Amino acid sequence: MSFIFQHARLLNPLEHLDVTGSIKVANDGKIEAVVYGNEMIMASPDDRIIDLGGQILAPGLFDMHCHFREPGQEYKETLESGSHAAVAGGFTGVALMPNTKPVIDSPLGVAYIRHHSTMFPIDLEVIGAMTVGSKGEHLAPFGKFRSYGVTAVSDDGSAIQNSQIMRLAFEYASNFDLLIIQHCEDKSLTEKAVMNEGLYSTKLGLKGIPDVSEAITLSRDLLLMHYLEEHKLHDPLKRPRYHVAHISTKAALDLVRKAKKDGLQVTCEVTPHHFTLSDEDLFYADQKGNYIMKPPLSSVENRTALLEGLADGTIDAIATDHAPHASHEKECPADQAAFGIVGLETSLGLTISELVEKKVITISRAIELLSVNPRKILNLKPIRFTPGEEANFTIIDPDAEWIVSADSLKSKSANTPFLNRSLKGKATGIFHKGKLHARESLQ
Repeated sequence: MSFIFQHARLLNPLEHLDVTGSIKVANDGKIEAVVYGNEMIMASPDDRIIDLGGQILAPGLFDMHCHFREPGQEYKETLESGSHAAVAGGFTGVALMPNTKPVIDSPLGVAYIRHHSTMFPIDLEVIGAMTVGSKGEHLAPFGKFRSYGVTAVSDDGSAIQNSQIMRLAFEYASNFDLLIIQHCEDKSLTEKAVMNEGLYSTKLGLKGIPDVSEAITLSRDLLLMHYLEEHKLHDPLKRPRYHVAHISTKAALDLVRKAKKDGLQVTCEVTPHHFTLSDEDLFYADQKGNYIMKPPLSSVENRTALLEGLADGTIDAIATDHAPHASHEKECPADQAAFGIVGLETSLGLTISELVEKKVITISRAIELLSVNPRKILNLKPIRFTPGEEANFTIIDPDAEWIVSADSLKSKSANTPFLNRSLKGKATGIFHKGKLHARESLQ
């Protein structure tokens, strides 16, 4: 059976495309025809026609920073439940961080994810650990990772503190064209701290995380990159590539801006909770556990800087840092709460509500941040609306208004500060791997 998606707003920033049109997908899952304007694609009796009524047909969204907890913590999330959450949020692919139990620091862990990924409707990319056990002491087998299709390494949640190990990571990774993804945190400044250091941490009597912690580690890493570039201590065709995970402060953004101007291969991502909330929201919240994450919700000034970074192009991607936890790990005093929130199902709505509707960015830029750029950063195949290409779509109703509720979430966990929040913009379906997964309105 072929699918015809008609009366769609075809929006693909990669191709500078934003037009009304229709796309026909053959029964092998590949695009058969694309027409623009009101011209209709001829349908046969066996074709299934999906009338989008002006909804957006975008390249499938991709989240480059996720935690599905399997193996080892399946009570929080599984590959299956995480995939269901991704589909509900409009994502056709995610990249999974390696801090599972055990840590994915060898091809065995990669093979486990790859083996199970075939049964799910989305793509599951694997990010390998940067060091064995993510302990920051001995580098993981980057070469073997590359042979298993891994394109990036990270000790997410545990930044490498030793500068010599970090230097070796840059040199080793560049030999295999692996992206280094860094959770920037100087641990000597953050031990036993739970929220942003400032007025509100003082009022709550909680140990604060100074926001300079992020910039200190980032600055060290960029200095190492400069050193390796200037001294040509690597193959000039194999330059280090570096990505800043969940950037959250003005100081860090300024460092990224300068690094880009200096020609370093540096990119960064931001999460919806960091461009939406601040430590003031945590202060006034009744259930504070759902506002505890790393990096912490920062000051209003830093949040404003993130919005500016999104508007001026400094920030390259929006990623959820989807981090599910069981209720008992969040419904507790703030200084005992686990770090992290779920984000796959609220990411698109927050992006449209907080960025597009408020004229910070356009909807085309939003799709670029949520789909095109994450794939580009991870060296994944781009999505094109061209005959012969695999169909990989997210269907978006930018005008849909909805309320976040625990009952409606497909994730195994509901640890989000956005419960009961009204949002505008929602995915109504995805088409990937030759199948349509859609809400009742499109059935």
